[in-house]
Amino acid sequence: MCDLLCLGEPLYELNSLPNGTFKPGFGGDVSNVAIAAARQEASVGLISQVGNDPFGVQLCDLWKQEGVETNYVAVMPRQETGLYFVFHDDDGHHFVYRRKGSAASRITADDVPETAISQTQILYSSGIGLGVSATLRKATFHAVEIANQHDVQVAFDPNLRTALWSLEQARIVTHDLMGRCNIALPGLDDARQLTGLHSPQDIIAFYHNLGARIVALTLGADGVAISTGDGIKTIPGTLVDAKDATGAGDCFNGIFLANYLRDGDLLNAAETANRGAALSTTGYGAVDPIPSKSILEQSKEYQK
Repeated sequence: MCDLLCLGEPLYELNSLPNGTFKPGFGGDVSNVAIAAARQEASVGLISQVGNDPFGVQLCDLWKQEGVETNYVAVMPRQETGLYFVFHDDDGHHFVYRRKGSAASRITADDVPETAISQTQILYSSGIGLGVSATLRKATFHAVEIANQHDVQVAFDPNLRTALWSLEQARIVTHDLMGRCNIALPGLDDARQLTGLHSPQDIIAFYHNLGARIVALTLGADGVAISTGDGIKTIPGTLVDAKDATGAGDCFNGIFLANYLRDGDLLNAAETANRGAALSTTGYGAVDPIPSKSILEQSKEYQK
């Protein structure tokens, strides 16, 4: 059985380059998290569905190459794999989606592998999965209920996408699920919108009050703030020549959870994931720039 199971929607990616062409690749936050964890040599699996189309086939091939367990990925006939475009300007990166009715959006509670979840160590999901469709939302809550029943840790990133649903609805639903999780992985911009709070300290306290034992609040270029409720440790950002921040938060989550699973050292997990997320912004695309365990170890030695 896998130590980490990720539930949600994978996507095919077309990323706009400075020369005007599009770089094909892969995305979908839970897939990015799974790959980031696998590149740290964690035992990780994906719970999802893809269409029986070239995009779905390529995603399945990718996961096998990366060592992500695909026993719980269904290839659905006559259904489509979602895709998205990434555009860049002075304000950062922007997404345009083509995912309505995708194979993954049709995941139901009946598709959730109860035995696998009961035997894993961490179940990971995100607010994107909650917003994509009502059926995937119900499936996610069902999976979390199973995890809670079997004392499996639940990690959750609210990952707000107002293109999927209203901010008001996102607040209600993500706060509900966050109250059932052990590890909260919010990004600062999303958390400010969802909580109505501004300071990292207040946001971290908010998520602890909802029930999270561990809060890792990513601060973009300013690093990450990590807390277990008895004080906040802020790890500063890593200076890099950033080109594309697509998937950087997912990269952080995957590396953080993989290292936490390895030895339980939260500060080391946060520091390593913080460095890895920064390195992931030095190339284009959500997946290609995700660093491996060996690259992260080399970068740590270089920084000494």
